[in-house]
Order: sequence, then structure tokens, then C-alpha cells
Amino acid sequence: MVYKVKKLVLLIIVHTFLMSVALSCIFPLLWMVNVSFKNNYEFKKDYGLQLPKRFDFKNYVRVFKEAKIGVYFLNSVFYTFVTVLSIVFISSLAAYGFSRLEFKGKNLIFYMFLAAMMIPLPAGFVPVYILLTKLKLVNRIGYILAMTNMGLSLSIYLLKTFFDQLPRDLEDAAKIDGCSKLGIWWNVALPLVKPALGVVVIFNSLNVWNEFVLASLMFTDENLMPLQVGLMEIYNKNVIDYTLIMSGLTLACIPIILIYLRTQKYIIKGITAGALVG
Repeated sequence: MVYKVKKLVLLIIVHTFLMSVALSCIFPLLWMVNVSFKNNYEFKKDYGLQLPKRFDFKNYVRVFKEAKIGVYFLNSVFYTFVTVLSIVFISSLAAYGFSRLEFKGKNLIFYMFLAAMMIPLPAGFVPVYILLTKLKLVNRIGYILAMTNMGLSLSIYLLKTFFDQLPRDLEDAAKIDGCSKLGIWWNVALPLVKPALGVVVIFNSLNVWNEFVLASLMFTDENLMPLQVGLMEIYNKNVIDYTLIMSGLTLACIPIILIYLRTQKYIIKGITAGALVG
């Protein structure tokens, strides 16, 4: 009886703690969405702590018409899509090579990729910016190249871990059927590591979509700026228009939430499998 009481008390404490953490994470998001449907007069009365009298979409119309958020949004979609696609393509090829091919210096090169993960990303921003400036690749192309490079190390490490666990019998069967190494990579290996690919996609999508410091250094043309830098431009021009800013932030959250919901099952499988492998 005493054991059951202790277990019940422990469960209550744990669940209370987890619910408080969940609420602390969800509340700012709900507050932001709530404020985006208010006007500034309503916001100053209750600071967004009450539901709006009526859900008004005027702020969303204004943020598209007055603040160029549509341009920033499409820019971020383009940068994120191209960068993540490049990371998945390059890292999956490299990881498969590290896992299945034998060549001189393989371990040394792989450890160099691991060592790159220990360098804080902001520490590389200045040299990357100087290099791309000298190559005249600032703005769009330079940003994509820089973000692709920053996402490769972790992606290669994660995918190699999964490729190492694949049974070689499937590859041998594919070779007997006349499949080349690239064919095995595309038709056999990649479909079997979908959980890891889901983790790579969502992590790198978050990194590219939310990147601000490097993007603020790289872009000089306002029409090429991604959403995060564009939101800062909107803030600078509308410092006291809080509801307009919140509508822009709400729009910025939607794509990542949709990507997470779409790849959630792969992320859970990938993290669980990675933990089991470790």
C-alpha cells in the first residue's frame, strides 16, 4: 500500500512538472497568435491576456501589403528548400561512402567532420563572410552555400550511424541484380533510413528558417532578405505596432510547424533508433 502511494505521488509530481514545462512552451505561442488578431487599442488594454472581441485579419492583410512579408516569406521558403535538399543529397552520399567504401584516410576525414561539430557556428561567420565577399558570392548564392556547409557535419554523422546498421545482404542482392553503387544508394539504402532523413530535414529546416545572424551579415539587397531579417526590418519600421509584428511572427511559425507535423513519426523513430544504436 505504501509503495502504491509513493508511486502515485511520484507520478503526480512528474506529470505536474511536465505539464508546467509544456504550458510554459505553448503559452508564448498562443499569446502571439491571440495578439495578432487584436488591434493596438485592445492590446494596450489587456496586453494580449484576453481573447479578442472578434477575430480580425486586418493585421495579416497589412503585413502583406505594407511590410513586404510575402517577398521575405518566399525568399525563406526558397533558401530553406534548396539548402535542405542540398544537405540531404550531399550528406547521404558522403555518409554512405564513409559507411560502405574503403579508401585511404577515410577515418581521418570522418573525424575532421566530427571535429567541425565542436566549433561554435558564430565563430565561423566572419571568415565565411570574408571568403564569400572576396569570391563575390554574398546575398543569395553565398547564403545557401554557407548554410549547406554548416548543416553537413551533423547530418553525415547521423546518416552514417544508420547506414552502418543496414544489413549488407540487401546490397549483395541488389548487386546480383546488376545495380550500381549509386543505384544501391538510391533504391536500397535511402528508403531504409527514412527516420534519419526525417531528423536531418527537420533539424536543418529549423536552422535555415530561423537563422538571423549570418543572414543579417550576408544580405545587402532588401528584396533578397529571408523572413527572419525581414521581420527585424518590419520591427524597425513599426516599433510600436505590436499587433502587426505578432502577425508577422505567426506567419513565420506556420511552415516549421507544418514540416514538424508532417515528419513527426520519422523524427521519433530516428531519435529512438539513434538512442538504441548508441
